[in-house]
Formats: sequence, structure tokens, C-alpha cells
Amino acid sequence: MPKNKKRNAPHRGGGGGGGSGAATSAATAGGPHRTVQPFSDEDASIETMSHCSGYSDPSSFAEDGPEVLDEEGTQEDLEYKLKGLIDLTIDKSAKTRQAALEGVKNALSSKVLYEFILERRMTLTDSIERCLKKGKSDEQRAAAALASVLCVQLGPGLESEEILKTLGPILKKIICDGTASIQARQTCATCFGVCCFIATDDITELYSALECLETIFTKSYLKEKDTSVISSTPNTVLHISSLLAWTLLLTICPISEVKKKLELHFHKLPSLLSCDDVNMRIAAGESLALLFELARGMESDFFYEDMDSLTQMLRALATDGNKHRAKVDKRKQRSVFRDVLRAVEERDFPTETVKFGPERMYIDSWVKKHTYDTFKEVLGSGLQYHLQTNEFLRSVFELGPPVMLDAATLKTMKISRFERHLYNSAAFKARTKARSKCRDKRADVGEFF
Repeated sequence: MPKNKKRNAPHRGGGGGGGSGAATSAATAGGPHRTVQPFSDEDASIETMSHCSGYSDPSSFAEDGPEVLDEEGTQEDLEYKLKGLIDLTIDKSAKTRQAALEGVKNALSSKVLYEFILERRMTLTDSIERCLKKGKSDEQRAAAALASVLCVQLGPGLESEEILKTLGPILKKIICDGTASIQARQTCATCFGVCCFIATDDITELYSALECLETIFTKSYLKEKDTSVISSTPNTVLHISSLLAWTLLLTICPISEVKKKLELHFHKLPSLLSCDDVNMRIAAGESLALLFELARGMESDFFYEDMDSLTQMLRALATDGNKHRAKVDKRKQRSVFRDVLRAVEERDFPTETVKFGPERMYIDSWVKKHTYDTFKEVLGSGLQYHLQTNEFLRSVFELGPPVMLDAATLKTMKISRFERHLYNSAAFKARTKARSKCRDKRADVGEFF
């Protein structure tokens, strides 16, 4: 299978740590004896929640990222907190489990801890499996999100394959379960696509994953001889995530399978451009641009029969001025479809530059853009750090081995909290001043008339 990934690539990560946090007990010596009240379930819940909140403040990991280690402690401190959070993923309280899952996910999104995670992958997999099976919507979403980041940390290999083998059937069951929460099914669809992209080594499993996702998003296709506008439903967000996950997996399929999928979907996918949901229109447009890129990569003289009607539809979306649509939606849609139209008509892609640390990466194709957007959704602001240090992602984007920087160079590259606060305050004042001027102009015009 032509994957642009190294199966046996060495991994870098933080130092491992063993064991788990042990509970301590205190005893008083001497003095008068007092009647000790029994420890109630309510007391246990309160203590557990306070214990959890001390470990899992998502903002501390998501906002500060790797800077937490330099400013507030050491690698051992972070691993100690993570051990506590991992223990809490099997707590009796659903809120505690959810907070612990989110805390671990945020930490792994902002640091590469390969050795630490490798030692605890079975424990984490068991916790995720339990939360997916027995948890409610929010807990299932947190578990699925953690599963995605866990595979990103481990990269391709036997460990990730074991995780997918355990969680894959459960994720598929939730995705196809019409009684499950739409939000949970949506997150599971994204997770399933990412985990398959990283860990799938069996071509039959890859095809099975594609078929599973197809059964979801094709429900949004227009029926034959139906020319009306597709109305969005509560399931539309699920269909969008399934389409994007399917498109991601298509980029690692053999050419023969790509041809089959193109023949099956090329003439049906444009119907999604008429959906009244702007995110579905954008997802369909970007997927079409990627399909054209794959098709022309296989056959330079690729011919699309309905090119005139497709370009007419794309041009209408690129210049859409319907008053009933929100200005933000129209602005976003026009920007995307200008690029999609250029891709379809001129075979052109507007190169984007992504800077991380002292390096920069050029996104010069729809395949690369879609892959980047997917991992940005999974890792959030931690993607930049992972692009610097995660060998799997560097292999995917062909960045070569990680660039080794000394501590002094790293320190000069970082912005302190105080500097970041000053920058944000100045930006806020500038926006406020601009709004005030705009209001003053409107007031003057009103008085004039």
C-alpha cells in the first residue's frame, strides 16, 4: 500500500516513569480520642473531584503547551500529574472520568511523551474502551478524542494496530448507531478516520473503514431526479465528519481502489454543493478538489464529463451574494470556492506557508492541506510542537528528522506569559478603538440625514 509513512521509524519522546500515585494516610498520636465519622460516598466524591481538578486543568495544557515544563516544573512533575489523571479515568464519577480523559488528551496534544505512553498504552486503551462502551455522549467524545491523540503519539506500528484492533469495532458501532448522540458519532467518525490513517496495515480493513464512512455521508446525496436544495438535518454534522474522514483515508488507498471510488462518487458528490449548510458545502467543495487532484495524478489528461455544469456551480458559490446567508458564512465560502474553482479549472493550488519554531512547511496540494487540517483538528494548538518533534508527523509531511535545538535557542523562541498578555491587551485595545471610530462614523451619517 503506497503510504507516505515509515512503519518502522524510530520514535522520540519523554523519559518513562513507572508506577502510579499512592494514597497517603495520616494518624494522630496522643491526645484525647474523638469519635470518627464513617467516610461517606458523598465525601469520596467531593475528595475525588478536588483531586481531579488539581490534576486536570485543560487550560494549563492547551494554553501553555510545552512551556508548562520550563515555567512550572519538570518532566517528572508532568508525568506525575498524568499518572494521577490516568488513574482517574476509571473513577466512579462520570464527570471525573470525563475531566481526566480531557486532561490527558490536552497534555498529549502539547507534548511528545512516547516512552511514558508506551508503558501505559494498555491501561489507557482499556479506559477508553470502557468509556466508549458505558459512557454518555460527552464522555464518549472525550474518549474518542484521546484515542486519536494516543495513536498520533505512538505513530504507525504494532502498538497503534493493537489500539485500533480493540477500539475500531466499538467506534464503528457508535458511528452506525442511530440511537447514539450525534455529537458522539461525529467525534467517533473523525477518530476512526485518524486511527485508520495511522495504524491500518491490512488493506481489507482500510476498505471496510471506507465503506463504513460511505454509508453515513452518502445519506446526504440527492436522490435521482431530485433537483431541490438539500436541507440540513441534525445528522449533517455527522455526515460532514464522515466525508472528511473518508477523504483522508482515500489519500492512502492503492490507485485501483481510488479509481473505483472516483467512478462511484464523482458524479454524486457535487449534489452536496446545494446543501443549505455552509460547512457541508465547503467540505464537499474541498473533497471535490482533492478528488480532481488524485484523478489528474493518475491520468494527466483526465476528463470530467459534467465539467461545464460543475464549474458553473463552483463559480456561483465563489461569488455568492445571497442576502439570506450570514456575512461570515458568505465570506468564508467565497474564499474557499475561489481556490476550489482554480483547482478544477486551472489545476492550480495557492501555496500556504506554515511556520513552527525555526522551520517552515509549504502546503502545496489539496492532499497535504486536508491532512494538515485533520491533524490540526485533532491536536489544536499543539500541532506546531508536534511538527517539530513528532517523527510520525514529520514523516507524513516529509519534513525529515527533527531539528535539534539547544536550550538557549529554544528559550529565545518562546514568548513569556506576560509578553503574551501584553500582546493580547494591545490587540484588544486596537480592535476596540477601531469599533469606536466605526460607530462614530455611523452616528455622524445618521445625524446628517
